[in-house]
Amino acid sequence: MIEKQPFTLHRLELGPMENFIYLIHDHASGRAAVVDPAWDVPRIMELAAREGVKITDILLTHSHHDHINGIEEVLAAHDAQLHLLKAEARFWDRYLDLPTLHHGGDVIRLGETPIQVLHTPGHTPGSACYQLGDRVITGDTLFVFGCGRCDLKGGDPNQMYDTLSHLIADLPADTLIHPGHNYAVHQTSTVAEQVEGNPFLHFTDVDAFVHYRMHLHDRIRDTPYAPVKRDGSGQT
Repeated sequence: MIEKQPFTLHRLELGPMENFIYLIHDHASGRAAVVDPAWDVPRIMELAAREGVKITDILLTHSHHDHINGIEEVLAAHDAQLHLLKAEARFWDRYLDLPTLHHGGDVIRLGETPIQVLHTPGHTPGSACYQLGDRVITGDTLFVFGCGRCDLKGGDPNQMYDTLSHLIADLPADTLIHPGHNYAVHQTSTVAEQVEGNPFLHFTDVDAFVHYRMHLHDRIRDTPYAPVKRDGSGQT
Protein backbone atom coordinates (compact mmCIF):
# COMPACT_ATOMS: atom_id res chain seq x y z
CA MET A 1 0.00 0.00 0.00
CA ILE A 2 1.37 3.38 -1.03
CA GLU A 3 -0.30 6.45 0.45
CA LYS A 4 -0.31 10.07 -0.57
CA GLN A 5 -3.05 12.68 -0.23
CA PRO A 6 -5.73 12.94 -1.59
CA PHE A 7 -5.66 9.26 -2.61
CA THR A 8 -4.29 5.89 -1.62
CA LEU A 9 -2.86 3.62 -4.30
CA HIS A 10 -3.26 -0.09 -3.52
CA ARG A 11 -1.52 -2.80 -5.53
CA LEU A 12 -2.34 -6.49 -6.03
CA GLU A 13 -0.21 -9.02 -7.88
CA LEU A 14 -2.55 -11.48 -9.60
CA GLY A 15 -2.46 -14.18 -12.26
CA PRO A 16 0.18 -16.34 -13.95
CA MET A 17 1.83 -13.38 -15.68
CA GLU A 18 2.58 -11.45 -12.48
CA ASN A 19 0.13 -8.68 -13.32
CA PHE A 20 -0.14 -5.65 -11.07
CA ILE A 21 -3.74 -4.51 -10.61
CA TYR A 22 -4.16 -1.14 -8.92
CA LEU A 23 -7.00 0.29 -6.86
CA ILE A 24 -7.05 4.08 -6.61
CA HIS A 25 -8.98 5.20 -3.53
CA ASP A 26 -10.12 8.82 -3.40
CA HIS A 27 -10.32 9.76 0.28
CA ALA A 28 -12.85 12.58 0.00
CA SER A 29 -15.54 10.66 -1.90
CA GLY A 30 -14.87 7.05 -0.95
CA ARG A 31 -14.80 6.22 -4.65
CA ALA A 32 -12.30 3.84 -6.19
CA ALA A 33 -11.00 3.13 -9.68
CA VAL A 34 -9.60 -0.26 -10.67
CA VAL A 35 -6.75 -0.17 -13.18
CA ASP A 36 -6.60 -3.21 -15.51
CA PRO A 37 -8.94 -5.62 -13.66
CA ALA A 38 -7.90 -9.20 -14.42
CA TRP A 39 -7.42 -12.77 -13.20
CA ASP A 40 -8.89 -12.78 -9.69
CA VAL A 41 -11.75 -10.31 -9.42
CA PRO A 42 -12.89 -11.62 -5.98
CA ARG A 43 -9.51 -10.51 -4.60
CA ILE A 44 -10.10 -7.04 -6.04
CA MET A 45 -13.60 -6.94 -4.54
CA GLU A 46 -12.26 -8.08 -1.18
CA LEU A 47 -9.71 -5.28 -1.20
CA ALA A 48 -12.37 -2.68 -2.01
CA ALA A 49 -14.66 -4.01 0.72
CA ARG A 50 -11.84 -4.09 3.27
CA GLU A 51 -11.00 -0.45 2.51
CA GLY A 52 -14.68 0.56 2.55
CA VAL A 53 -14.66 2.02 -0.97
CA LYS A 54 -17.12 1.87 -3.86
CA ILE A 55 -15.74 0.92 -7.28
CA THR A 56 -17.07 3.58 -9.66
CA ASP A 57 -14.48 3.52 -12.43
CA ILE A 58 -12.34 1.12 -14.45
CA LEU A 59 -9.20 2.43 -16.16
CA LEU A 60 -7.49 0.42 -18.89
CA THR A 61 -3.87 0.89 -19.88
CA HIS A 62 -4.45 -1.28 -22.97
CA SER A 63 -6.61 -4.13 -24.25
CA HIS A 64 -4.43 -7.25 -24.06
CA HIS A 65 -6.22 -10.19 -22.47
CA ASP A 66 -4.06 -10.34 -19.36
CA HIS A 67 -5.10 -6.78 -18.46
CA ILE A 68 -8.83 -6.90 -19.21
CA ASN A 69 -10.17 -10.40 -18.51
CA GLY A 70 -11.95 -9.27 -15.34
CA ILE A 71 -13.82 -6.30 -16.79
CA GLU A 72 -17.19 -7.97 -17.23
CA GLU A 73 -17.11 -9.45 -13.74
CA VAL A 74 -16.45 -6.01 -12.23
CA LEU A 75 -19.19 -4.41 -14.34
CA ALA A 76 -21.63 -7.10 -13.29
CA ALA A 77 -21.11 -6.18 -9.65
CA HIS A 78 -20.62 -2.41 -9.87
CA ASP A 79 -22.16 0.45 -11.84
CA ALA A 80 -18.73 1.58 -12.98
CA GLN A 81 -17.61 3.75 -15.88
CA LEU A 82 -15.03 2.21 -18.20
CA HIS A 83 -12.21 4.50 -19.36
CA LEU A 84 -9.75 3.90 -22.21
CA LEU A 85 -8.20 5.84 -25.03
CA LYS A 86 -10.23 6.20 -28.20
CA ALA A 87 -7.25 4.93 -30.20
CA GLU A 88 -7.23 1.73 -28.13
CA ALA A 89 -10.98 1.21 -28.55
CA ARG A 90 -10.49 1.40 -32.31
CA PHE A 91 -7.56 -1.03 -32.19
CA TRP A 92 -9.47 -3.40 -29.92
CA ASP A 93 -12.71 -2.84 -31.88
CA ARG A 94 -14.72 -2.81 -28.66
CA TYR A 95 -16.45 -0.15 -26.55
CA LEU A 96 -16.40 2.37 -29.39
CA ASP A 97 -19.73 3.80 -28.17
CA LEU A 98 -18.51 4.62 -24.65
CA PRO A 99 -19.15 8.20 -23.52
CA THR A 100 -15.88 8.03 -21.57
CA LEU A 101 -13.38 7.44 -24.37
CA HIS A 102 -10.33 9.64 -23.91
CA HIS A 103 -7.51 11.36 -25.70
CA GLY A 104 -4.03 12.04 -24.36
CA GLY A 105 -4.11 15.09 -22.10
CA ASP A 106 -7.60 14.42 -20.74
CA VAL A 107 -8.11 14.49 -16.98
CA ILE A 108 -10.35 11.97 -15.23
CA ARG A 109 -11.80 13.23 -11.94
CA LEU A 110 -12.12 10.57 -9.27
CA GLY A 111 -13.67 12.62 -6.51
CA GLU A 112 -10.93 15.08 -5.58
CA THR A 113 -8.21 13.05 -7.29
CA PRO A 114 -7.27 14.25 -10.80
CA ILE A 115 -5.90 11.50 -13.04
CA GLN A 116 -4.12 12.69 -16.17
CA VAL A 117 -4.38 10.44 -19.22
CA LEU A 118 -1.13 10.06 -21.17
CA HIS A 119 -1.22 8.57 -24.67
CA THR A 120 1.83 6.28 -24.82
CA PRO A 121 1.71 4.17 -28.02
CA GLY A 122 4.25 1.48 -28.80
CA HIS A 123 3.01 -1.65 -27.03
CA THR A 124 -0.41 -1.03 -28.62
CA PRO A 125 -1.64 1.98 -30.64
CA GLY A 126 -3.76 3.32 -27.79
CA SER A 127 -1.72 2.38 -24.75
CA ALA A 128 -2.21 4.78 -21.86
CA CYS A 129 -0.39 5.74 -18.70
CA TYR A 130 -2.21 7.40 -15.81
CA GLN A 131 -0.49 10.14 -13.81
CA LEU A 132 -1.58 10.92 -10.26
CA GLY A 133 0.53 13.68 -8.77
CA ASP A 134 4.07 12.35 -8.48
CA ARG A 135 3.08 8.80 -9.49
CA VAL A 136 2.38 7.28 -12.88
CA ILE A 137 0.79 3.91 -13.64
CA THR A 138 2.60 2.74 -16.76
CA GLY A 139 0.92 -0.54 -17.77
CA ASP A 140 3.06 -2.34 -20.35
CA THR A 141 4.67 0.84 -21.64
CA LEU A 142 7.44 1.15 -19.06
CA PHE A 143 8.50 -1.57 -16.65
CA VAL A 144 11.03 -1.24 -13.87
CA PHE A 145 14.27 -1.66 -15.86
CA GLY A 146 12.33 -2.78 -18.95
CA CYS A 147 9.59 -1.90 -21.42
CA GLY A 148 6.72 -3.67 -23.15
CA ARG A 149 7.06 -5.88 -26.19
CA CYS A 150 6.53 -4.41 -29.64
CA ASP A 151 6.25 -7.64 -31.64
CA LEU A 152 2.59 -8.33 -30.84
CA LYS A 153 -0.31 -7.12 -32.99
CA GLY A 154 -0.39 -3.33 -32.90
CA GLY A 155 3.12 -2.99 -31.49
CA ASP A 156 5.50 -0.45 -33.01
CA PRO A 157 9.08 -0.10 -31.72
CA ASN A 158 9.53 3.27 -33.42
CA GLN A 159 6.52 4.59 -31.52
CA MET A 160 7.84 3.03 -28.33
CA TYR A 161 11.14 4.86 -28.74
CA ASP A 162 9.32 8.18 -29.15
CA THR A 163 6.99 7.43 -26.23
CA LEU A 164 9.79 6.56 -23.82
CA SER A 165 11.82 9.58 -24.93
CA HIS A 166 8.89 11.89 -24.20
CA LEU A 167 8.05 10.23 -20.88
CA ILE A 168 11.50 10.67 -19.41
CA ALA A 169 11.71 14.23 -20.74
CA ASP A 170 8.29 15.25 -19.40
CA LEU A 171 8.13 13.51 -16.03
CA PRO A 172 10.05 14.91 -13.03
CA ALA A 173 13.00 12.80 -11.96
CA ASP A 174 11.38 11.87 -8.63
CA THR A 175 8.19 10.55 -10.25
CA LEU A 176 7.41 7.00 -9.08
CA ILE A 177 6.46 4.55 -11.80
CA HIS A 178 4.01 1.71 -11.12
CA PRO A 179 4.25 -0.87 -13.93
CA GLY A 180 1.76 -3.45 -15.17
CA HIS A 181 3.86 -6.49 -14.23
CA ASN A 182 6.16 -7.56 -11.42
CA TYR A 183 9.11 -8.31 -13.68
CA ALA A 184 11.97 -6.62 -11.84
CA VAL A 185 14.01 -6.65 -8.66
CA HIS A 186 11.87 -3.74 -7.39
CA GLN A 187 8.11 -3.24 -7.69
CA THR A 188 8.39 0.53 -8.15
CA SER A 189 11.14 2.93 -9.10
CA THR A 190 11.75 6.60 -9.80
CA VAL A 191 12.18 8.06 -13.25
CA ALA A 192 15.74 9.03 -12.28
CA GLU A 193 16.55 5.42 -11.41
CA GLN A 194 15.11 4.32 -14.74
CA VAL A 195 17.10 6.86 -16.71
CA GLU A 196 20.22 5.48 -15.07
CA GLY A 197 19.46 1.74 -15.08
CA ASN A 198 16.83 0.93 -17.73
CA PRO A 199 18.61 -0.15 -20.92
CA PHE A 200 15.70 0.98 -23.10
CA LEU A 201 16.31 4.55 -21.93
CA HIS A 202 20.00 4.52 -22.84
CA PHE A 203 19.56 4.80 -26.61
CA THR A 204 19.94 8.03 -28.57
CA ASP A 205 19.51 6.29 -31.94
CA VAL A 206 16.10 4.92 -32.87
CA ASP A 207 17.47 2.20 -35.17
CA ALA A 208 19.69 0.85 -32.40
CA PHE A 209 16.71 0.90 -30.02
CA VAL A 210 14.54 -0.99 -32.52
CA HIS A 211 17.23 -3.63 -33.04
CA TYR A 212 17.66 -4.09 -29.30
CA ARG A 213 13.91 -4.26 -28.58
CA MET A 214 13.02 -6.56 -31.47
CA HIS A 215 16.05 -8.84 -31.78
CA LEU A 216 18.41 -8.70 -28.83
CA HIS A 217 16.80 -7.92 -25.49
CA ASP A 218 14.80 -11.12 -25.02
CA ARG A 219 17.87 -13.24 -25.82
CA ILE A 220 20.21 -11.64 -23.32
CA ARG A 221 18.01 -10.62 -20.37
CA ASP A 222 15.89 -12.70 -18.03
CA THR A 223 13.55 -11.65 -15.27
CA PRO A 224 13.73 -10.33 -12.68
CA TYR A 225 15.11 -7.29 -14.47
CA ALA A 226 17.98 -5.57 -12.68
CA PRO A 227 19.56 -2.21 -13.52
CA VAL A 228 21.92 -2.11 -16.49
CA LYS A 229 24.84 0.28 -16.38
CA ARG A 230 24.89 2.94 -19.08
CA ASP A 231 27.99 2.47 -21.24
CA GLY A 232 28.23 6.07 -22.39
CA SER A 233 27.91 5.29 -26.09
CA GLY A 234 24.18 5.99 -26.42
CA GLN A 235 23.62 2.27 -26.81
CA THR A 236 23.46 -0.75 -24.53
